[in-house]
Amino acid sequence: MSCIVDGRPIDATPLPGQCLRTFLRDQGSFGVKKGCDAGDCGACTVWLDGEPVHSCLMPAFRADGRQVTTIQGLGDGDALHPMQQAFIQSAGFQCGFCTAGMIMTAAALDETQRGDLPRALKNNLCRCTGYRAIADAIHGIGAAQEDVAGEACGASLRNPFGRDIVTGRAAYTMDVAMAGLLHIKVLRSPHAHARIRGIDRSAAAAMPGVVAIFTWEDVPRRLYSTATHEDHLVDPDDTYMLDDVVRFVGQRVAAVVAETEAAAAAACRALVVQYEPLTAVFDPEVAMQPGAPVLHDRGVTGGSNVYARIRGEVGSVAAGFAEAEVVHEATYSTSRVQHAHLETHGSIAWRDAEGRIHVRTSSQAPFIVRQKLSHVFALPVQDLHVFTGRVGGGFGGKQEMITEDLCVLAALRTGRPVKWEYTREEQFTAATTRHQMTTRVKLGARRDGTLTAIDLRVVSNTGAYGGHASETLAASLGTPISAYRSPNKKADGAAVYTNIVPGGGFRGYGASQTTFAVEAAIDDLARTLGIDPFAIRRRNMIRPTDWIESIWSEASDVAFGSYGLDQCLDLVEHALASGRGAPRPEGPFWAEGTGVAMAMLECGPPTEHRSGAEMRLTADGGYHLAVGSTEMGNGSVTAHRQIAAELLQCRAGQIDIDIADTDRTPYDTGTFASTGTVVAGQAVALAAAALRDSILDYAGRHAGADRAACRLEAEAVVCGNHRIPLAALHAAGTADGHRFVARRKAYLTPRSVAFNVHGIRLAVHRATGEVRILHSVHAADIGRLINPMQCRGQIDGAIGMAIGWALCEHMVHDDAGRVVNPSLRNYRIPSFADIPASEVMFADTYDRIGPLGAKSQGECAINPVAPAIANALADATGVRFAHLPLTPDRIYDQLGGAE
Repeated sequence: MSCIVDGRPIDATPLPGQCLRTFLRDQGSFGVKKGCDAGDCGACTVWLDGEPVHSCLMPAFRADGRQVTTIQGLGDGDALHPMQQAFIQSAGFQCGFCTAGMIMTAAALDETQRGDLPRALKNNLCRCTGYRAIADAIHGIGAAQEDVAGEACGASLRNPFGRDIVTGRAAYTMDVAMAGLLHIKVLRSPHAHARIRGIDRSAAAAMPGVVAIFTWEDVPRRLYSTATHEDHLVDPDDTYMLDDVVRFVGQRVAAVVAETEAAAAAACRALVVQYEPLTAVFDPEVAMQPGAPVLHDRGVTGGSNVYARIRGEVGSVAAGFAEAEVVHEATYSTSRVQHAHLETHGSIAWRDAEGRIHVRTSSQAPFIVRQKLSHVFALPVQDLHVFTGRVGGGFGGKQEMITEDLCVLAALRTGRPVKWEYTREEQFTAATTRHQMTTRVKLGARRDGTLTAIDLRVVSNTGAYGGHASETLAASLGTPISAYRSPNKKADGAAVYTNIVPGGGFRGYGASQTTFAVEAAIDDLARTLGIDPFAIRRRNMIRPTDWIESIWSEASDVAFGSYGLDQCLDLVEHALASGRGAPRPEGPFWAEGTGVAMAMLECGPPTEHRSGAEMRLTADGGYHLAVGSTEMGNGSVTAHRQIAAELLQCRAGQIDIDIADTDRTPYDTGTFASTGTVVAGQAVALAAAALRDSILDYAGRHAGADRAACRLEAEAVVCGNHRIPLAALHAAGTADGHRFVARRKAYLTPRSVAFNVHGIRLAVHRATGEVRILHSVHAADIGRLINPMQCRGQIDGAIGMAIGWALCEHMVHDDAGRVVNPSLRNYRIPSFADIPASEVMFADTYDRIGPLGAKSQGECAINPVAPAIANALADATGVRFAHLPLTPDRIYDQLGGAE
């Protein structure tokens, strides 16, 4: 087959049945991404003779004699295509994994299509941005500002990797070519609970291309948890790399290593497994009953499926309810959902000539992964090198060690590099999810709305394994309760094992689920009392003179570094009252309602979290920054460079940066729990300040000037009347033996709190259950905005994800525990048409704890959105829909059918 790819003649023969996407990647066109291989996401979009196509659906042979244009050939040499430039100016990407396909679609739109983006972009999905910045890019609305020395913080600077992202040159985990690369495929359990009595591998081992087969008998028998935390004791060691007992449909049974993915997959199908089915349990309430089948018998749970139980009380809720004039009690539940980051889980491992193992992986916590690999394989930690390329989204889903272990095992046993990349179906059936939680809320109040008692019962379905179970449960009983003042608070929470795909870390991390319940209950109480929803929140919300107190009487390191909840409520209330947004649709069946919800989130987890940063002055007068946190679309790289530039009085563009590499960067616990700015950013600030002082100290000595008379400029130090270029100062210092380098560490204590308020005006069709969001308003108190454009983008993305959680996303399991909708098409994350443009506003605060006044922003915005939608729906209909998602069929069943 002969074709032209990005102006290059290609003469190659596709494999039988090969799609154009994999063929192009075989030719080195790594800008063509895999998000689904089913035509659902558009990440693989290319032009075929100028027309956009999903290359994963196009047989490669159909490109014969034709011109193929990928993102790497869209521009003209070094000159960017106007659409590529527009995406940089508007920050039309975050992780950037969808960006190549999105730009290829957008660049082909005509004027009419640009006027109807919901239709024009229906085949391109983005999980990060909430689509608002993408629309801005297509319409030429740019917010990026120039990089000015001394004015870095507070400026909407461009992403330093933007050019590589929009041209397809940014290297994600799988975007490398390696000689001799082997591939892993995994046979997965068809049973929710079974014991493996035998595996016949003879037929599989004899198949062409098969190099090795691993079962539970071939792997280290060391228990561990896939969850990655600094304190490994918060997660149960309940997992083997491969086990002789399977506990959910989709669990690993055996791994095949072969020359090609196809050969490995065929060999998996040839394995013959003898299973002894065991009784399964899917409902956590049933799993807690005496006589229920116990999933783990190794002493983790003491003969019970309750992995973790948290109980606490401050004051006396019995006395509080006795004092109450009104009591509201109801049960609310949230669904099990998937992260759906467009880059699936994957790793590549190899052993070098010195025997060290290198692991290139898509991880939010490469340093913790290294520790876990050291434990599992009994290897010295210095023999392991773990690093990330660019990570295509995480949202907590990559706070796990999911693919790295089998890749390392295969590399050790075969001596060759090994790759394992999840399919989209595996993401649904074998990765982690948000914990499904059911929350009973009981509130007591006086007639004026003052709360006298808060009592919660939370049951969390952790699935077959307990990673993140106790920590998400603790978070669910933390800030959602702490946000309200009451002298009497009590909660009882249980995290329960069931035979369902495991839960894990997810944006909002447990607080989202109970924020939904508490905020719905507060609204229900307000309706009972005839009190305005804003008024009842103002009466009971935490204030800056209060203790931040949930159900534990022990002292905490959580403190008010700043306080802007009152501003957030005011901003949202005024915006909703403005009349802005879309009008209610015409027709007698449309009902309109308004809802509000608020949320408070601690800036980081209560367990240990630490980060280091190193800064150097380089010989050319620039700077180099090394920090161990991962960039996955959260914007940490941009923020870190801006923080350093602010302190060094230079341009952010003068700072080169290395990230997330256990060989090249200082230790970092991981980029999760909203710590990228408040911990890693604090380490950067400390290192930059120390380097600044080192430069000024030496400059004063070198110039014979008082240190106080010296100041840094963008490219020089000024000492009195002397101006010394930084390159010259570096040369002089090096000759004198002075080292212009500083390394500092930051620890997550004390922890500030961020606030978010969301307001919704919507219309619901009372006969069909259709919901249309007419006005979406969000106000955030995140301290000083390091990069306003980026901060808004993070909130837009969180709102978009929350709307999906509220209205459509739901992993459905059948009676045997199988996920029945394991694809983007049937699970349906929001597309462009589903997400309205939100008004995003910020409280005017400066945090005394966070770096340069900043607080966490990445995940807290997700928490109040779903309850605001549910509250607006209740306002419109007079009916409480207490269980997510609020899909049309559920609304119809409760409302439309009767009408």
